[in-house]
Amino acid sequence: MKIRIKENTVRLRLTKNEVDTLCSSGSYSEKTQFPNQTFTYSINITESETPNASFTDNEITIELPKNEIKGWETDNRVGFKHQIPLTSNGSLSISVEKDFVCLDQRDEDQSDNYPNPKSC
Repeated sequence: MKIRIKENTVRLRLTKNEVDTLCSSGSYSEKTQFPNQTFTYSINITESETPNASFTDNEITIELPKNEIKGWETDNRVGFKHQIPLTSNGSLSISVEKDFVCLDQRDEDQSDNYPNPKSC
């Protein structure tokens, strides 16, 4: 799972196996080790009808409604985008998407990524 953060925007991209794991087990997370602590980012499927996000103890947790995720591993939906209101003014933009093969050459393993629809 890849994470991209800029200001009040968090974008997560998942490979095929990661989407399958999320949809079958109800959660998926990854960790990045730093010299002094570990950063974790997770997606959880919940019974709630509204998405949520939190940052606690060096962990970003994104919660998506079960009824929204249902069937995502087999359908053509690219992903989900939500605006989560902040206690102060504004909102946090959350995107959770399938990770497509890049159209340009990359020095990374993309064998588990989804076929890029623009390559057809």
